[in-house]
Amino acid sequence: MTTKNRANLLYQLQYAVRNPAKVAPYARRLARDLILRARSRDHVSYYRAVMKSDTSRSAEAAVGSKSHDRWLALGKMQFDYLLEHGLKPTDRMLEIGCGNLRAGRLFIDYLEPGRYYGLDISPDILIAATETLATHDLQDKVPHLTPVRNLTFAFLPDSYFNVIHAHSVFSHSPLHVIEECFAHVGRVLAPDGFFDFTFDRTEGREHHVLHEDFYYRTETLVTLAERHGLQARFMADWEKRPHGQSKIRVSRG
Repeated sequence: MTTKNRANLLYQLQYAVRNPAKVAPYARRLARDLILRARSRDHVSYYRAVMKSDTSRSAEAAVGSKSHDRWLALGKMQFDYLLEHGLKPTDRMLEIGCGNLRAGRLFIDYLEPGRYYGLDISPDILIAATETLATHDLQDKVPHLTPVRNLTFAFLPDSYFNVIHAHSVFSHSPLHVIEECFAHVGRVLAPDGFFDFTFDRTEGREHHVLHEDFYYRTETLVTLAERHGLQARFMADWEKRPHGQSKIRVSRG
């Protein structure tokens, strides 16, 4: 959780003074992002281009892991949490923004064959996901990996998934993309199922940095979910874990 507005010019200048070694990388990222935004027709197209660029250097870094050990740890953190919350091998799971299967490889291994569905807007990171499957000998689990253009889930069946999971997706999404998800996720969620998502939480002014990192207040996302007939609650027990984002759980109203 942050109380600082990272988009504020004064904050950025103070941060640059405290961290001079990060100024040049930030400037390169800013220049790249300006070019990608100019070439993209909407946010999803823009962020797909960001992922293509990031994945070309490192698939693990592209999903937000600064090292392989951190990639392993973050995946296990997500898996352990859902296991503690009753995930069963017979559940049908949908992972939105599955990336290169940082957590997905553990879900796939645990669930019965064919019960894992992973979606991502980036074809490049999904290619990396197939490499993760091969590396961890998970071919016999026959997971479903699908590239998507949006979060309408139009090709998926009604009331099908017991567990829907989105980690570090809404932290990179403007509000209209999140609302698109809320408008459609209730249809594919089983009556007794739940949808967990993480987000960058702020208690101050909502803002974004470079159209890549978005910071929201809890009440904004809870109210938006309720507008689409969903019940939402803040998951305080997630806060105990060494992860910078917060978590909300949504169920059908």
